[in-house]
Amino acid sequence: MAGRLDRVHRRHRPAGGWWGTTLLLVLLLQGPPVPAALLPVVIIIDDLGRDLALGERVLALPGPVACAFLPHEPYTVSLAERAHAGGKEVLLHLPMQAVADRPLDAGGLTLDMTRWELRATLARDLALVPHVSGVNNHMGSLMTRHPGDMAWLMDELRTRGLFFVDSRTTRFTVARQVARERGVPSLERDVFLDPYSARHAPMSQFRALVGEARRQGYAVAIGHPYPATLDMLERVLPRLRQWGITLVSIHRLLRDLREEPAWRLSSYPLPPASRKSRPSP
Repeated sequence: MAGRLDRVHRRHRPAGGWWGTTLLLVLLLQGPPVPAALLPVVIIIDDLGRDLALGERVLALPGPVACAFLPHEPYTVSLAERAHAGGKEVLLHLPMQAVADRPLDAGGLTLDMTRWELRATLARDLALVPHVSGVNNHMGSLMTRHPGDMAWLMDELRTRGLFFVDSRTTRFTVARQVARERGVPSLERDVFLDPYSARHAPMSQFRALVGEARRQGYAVAIGHPYPATLDMLERVLPRLRQWGITLVSIHRLLRDLREEPAWRLSSYPLPPASRKSRPSP
């Protein structure tokens, strides 16, 4: 065995003496090669329209970073126009009632609204954000767990040809399941990029995003225009290939996922009756 190993070692000894050895060490230190098929990730930045300078930093991020605008903020229209002109998707960041007794931003949806009131509020919000292609929820930990109100909302979005991204502000959300039932293209948030403790700094959350993409084949992240989050994105977005991932638009990911069987489009568990039957073609 020792003789065979010695022959293998001699056969693969780097040529060129010291330079050959140095080259081999450099190649080893570079790590494994990037996979040929990069895993798609979506990144959405919420709460835009309040601050001009931070909003401009978001617009300057490379690639198809999606921009979610609150409807009644002073810089929403101008920044949304510029985001669209720069090739970034524009979302309505729709305020929804939360479990906690927190003030609801202007244009918010609440459980005590009638269907007509919900429709009228949504229409006003959409009119305030130019170039909207989809909606995601701002807060909403109470409202997104109510199937009836989510059905009203999804019917309105389907009529307007808009997609929905569930921010998953509660583990009890039914928003994406109802979206699928009502025929609305939908995704759900996998990772929040923002720090909520010293242990979960933006870079740590970005690594969690990469891990989630490797686990399920894609991942969706939501961040906010906080300086620490933007600092991290400005560093990592130009180097995504090194992580084996690629940034894609929401429309691109939705298109790709439609090629999968319908029961794999959501990680939200289906009710027992639905789990036993395949979707119609």
